[in-house]
Amino acid sequence: MLLQVSGIHKSYGVTTVLSNISLQVEPRERIGLVGVNGAGKSTLLQIIAGELSYDSGNIFKAKETRIGYLKQNSGLHSDRSIWNELLSVFSGLIETERELRRLETLMADPQILEDAKKTEETMSRYAKLSDTFREQGGYEIEAKIRGILSGMGFGDMDPATPCQALSGGQKTRLALAKMLLEAPDLLLLDEPTNHLDIATLTWLEQYLRSYSGAIVVVSHDRYFLDALVDAIYEIERTSSRRYTGNYSRFIELKAADYEVQLKHFERQQEEIAKMEEFIQRNIVRASTTKRAQSRQKALDKMERLDKPQGDLKRASFSFEVEVQTGREVLDVRNVAVSYDGSKPLVKNVTFQLRRGDTAALIGPNGVGKSTLLKTLIGQHQPDRGTFEWGANVRIGYYDQEQTGLNPNHTVLDELWNAYPHMEEARIRTVLGNFLFSGEDVFKKVSSLSGGEKARVALAKLMLQKANVLILDEPTNHLDLYSKEVLESALIDYEGTLLFISHDRYFLNKMAESMLELSPDGVAGYLGNYDDYVEKKQELAEMEQQRLAEEATKRAAGGQAGASPTGESAGAVGTGSDYEAGKQAKREERNRQRKLEQLEQRIAQLEEETGAIEAELAVPEVYNNYVLVQEKNALLESKKAELTDCYEQWEQLAE
Repeated sequence: MLLQVSGIHKSYGVTTVLSNISLQVEPRERIGLVGVNGAGKSTLLQIIAGELSYDSGNIFKAKETRIGYLKQNSGLHSDRSIWNELLSVFSGLIETERELRRLETLMADPQILEDAKKTEETMSRYAKLSDTFREQGGYEIEAKIRGILSGMGFGDMDPATPCQALSGGQKTRLALAKMLLEAPDLLLLDEPTNHLDIATLTWLEQYLRSYSGAIVVVSHDRYFLDALVDAIYEIERTSSRRYTGNYSRFIELKAADYEVQLKHFERQQEEIAKMEEFIQRNIVRASTTKRAQSRQKALDKMERLDKPQGDLKRASFSFEVEVQTGREVLDVRNVAVSYDGSKPLVKNVTFQLRRGDTAALIGPNGVGKSTLLKTLIGQHQPDRGTFEWGANVRIGYYDQEQTGLNPNHTVLDELWNAYPHMEEARIRTVLGNFLFSGEDVFKKVSSLSGGEKARVALAKLMLQKANVLILDEPTNHLDLYSKEVLESALIDYEGTLLFISHDRYFLNKMAESMLELSPDGVAGYLGNYDDYVEKKQELAEMEQQRLAEEATKRAAGGQAGASPTGESAGAVGTGSDYEAGKQAKREERNRQRKLEQLEQRIAQLEEETGAIEAELAVPEVYNNYVLVQEKNALLESKKAELTDCYEQWEQLAE
């Protein structure tokens, strides 16, 4: 066992942040730490890393266990270049290499060669050091550094670039890159996926999967958690609980656990009610007073179960459309945009959106995705090309930087100033749905956390009743639960949606088409993120096959033939094939959704029928003829519904 945390308690004044927190980490284990914003996840990591004190409890770890801790948004500050900063990780090996060079010089010295004993000692030391250098990866230092730099998105950057010249996000990525090279026994990572584009995220997942040490990670990236972790610790109401499996499995287990606890609680409440009724009826009757007193003693001694808490209060909202757009919503033709009028970031951008489309704009950081969205809403001028919005279009824009919020406003004023004709009661109701209640509505926007600002911006957007939503990284700053609420609201949205996101879980759930932006234009792919990855892989394999065939023909002295034809990634919104493909994709998504709902209902019915059958075996039930009839009638009803669900499932699964 690398680490054991037992009964940790941490308070700030009278506010308890953590209480009775226990956590255990085995070698090579991957653990996800989840909970709502403010639950104490980062506080726990700081305590484990030794950067924060705690009030009570114990932390046990072996003396030789090396811990690496990456704080959220903690950049690497150094006067060195990128290369020299990463090279410093291997200072011990570099010193060993210097010693090897010195020994090589000695072995070439004629005076040393004349002394057989010194020669043997020098050669023996050289052999041992050389073996150590090789075993510890001394010959792979440069390859390791270049591999990490490429994977973490620094491949195109001059390694001689000073660390001070990097942006905040780049400094955080470099800090993570250095920690990966240091390879501690236990990695503590607080939101490591911030500032990473999809390509870097994918590389990091693969790297961490094969990492030799253990990992405890705090992340709001559900796709990342699903791909990496094998256990989840949830911090809820200041306490922790372990679930085996990835994030999706945790959601299933938590829901099932809640149902079991609720049934136990309800059963005990029924028992208590019966005992209290018996006591009330019999406490004053001479013949049964002793029995009533006995029941009262049993009731007093009973260890009462607390009612299980469901999900913590969540935001609740929906996006409504006041006026429907025409069929053609957006037509973009050969648009080029630049950041400051210099060299274009992207050019030849052409795509179309139709009513009801849900398209994701993806691409590497810095390619110009946000600039393109700002161009489409009129906040930025294109260098070339045209774009045209369709009839009755009303645009709602979500800015990831929250520049549309006035820091001097209160939360209430921010919405009321935007919608001055709305009654205060309606504004407060909306804010309540976004978890701003009581005195919270008088908080200054400048004092809000990133998640709170995001909720204010979403509240304003909801009230707009726009029929086209343009969203720039809408899941940034939202905790796991708020992301799920946002997804539910957008799935039911009847308008047209164009959004940027690095959240692959969100992309999988929301996108019906992917627009991949590159400096030379945009390529469209039908489907969600997983469909896009599969299609890219297929196209790459086709290209490799074509090149291999050309090479074979050249080797045989023939001419290279035409490239094999195959399905290409068609632009979104072009032709009848697009409409047919989009309709097929929607039907498949609906089928999968119905299958999931049926499977959940079947599991619930199976559990309910099992519980009724168990009740029929209890003496208090089978000795009561009326109760047996009621239970049997309910059982038959449940079984009939279960048979119907089985039939529906079989039809959909065919």
